Amino acid sequence: MPGKDYMLSGGQAVTIYKRRGSSNLRLSITSTGKVRVTIPAWVAYGAGLAFAQSRQGWINEQRQPRTVLETGQAVGKSHHLEFVAVPGAAKVTSRVVGTAVVVRYPADQTPGIPAVQKIAVEAGIRALRHQAEQLLPQRLVQLAVHHGFTYRGVTVKRLKGRWGSCDQYGNIVLNLFLMKLPWELIDYVLLHELTHTRVLRHGPDFWQSMAAVSPQAKALRKQLRDHQPVMSGIKQIDEPMA
Repeated sequence: MPGKDYMLSGGQAVTIYKRRGSSNLRLSITSTGKVRVTIPAWVAYGAGLAFAQSRQGWINEQRQPRTVLETGQAVGKSHHLEFVAVPGAAKVTSRVVGTAVVVRYPADQTPGIPAVQKIAVEAGIRALRHQAEQLLPQRLVQLAVHHGFTYRGVTVKRLKGRWGSCDQYGNIVLNLFLMKLPWELIDYVLLHELTHTRVLRHGPDFWQSMAAVSPQAKALRKQLRDHQPVMSGIKQIDEPMA
């Protein structure tokens, strides 16, 4: 369904799309800076416009110049970034050396340009994967033993839209981007997936079981919404329809 273009009171253009099967109002900003609102097919365009207008402050904040990766920036729990200008270098290269994620770039370039940032992101993901494979399975075992859970196996992957998953056979998949989270949120996600070994689908029984092993689950779940399993990407706000 094609979108309709509107202008917010602050002069910001916004495009509103209707989506069948959607139950939320969703506000997002694309990588090119375009503001989009998606709404359920049965909701009036005016409601979508009002939603965007009510989030004008958030839109202005997110449209500020993007934050780039910088030297000294932490990568997960044990690595940090280092950008090194190399005279005469022909291309951007990267290497994980000990606890350093080293990105070398031609001296006539700068660390902030997209070509250098792309290599830095890819190298950072390699470091996060190494950390995740070393630390997450160990922590999962500890939590499982402490709370009496059993599971079939665990795999670390790069997931795009979720922090983890558990299938009906007790196979758990954990997102390598968990290493960006504080440990209390990592434990929340691991306990969430372990709880799925007992109650597969979300519902009252699941959340009751979750609360039994993580009394602060509700608050931690809310905190988790402030994080995204990516190093960069579209930022968005979801608002469930009543």
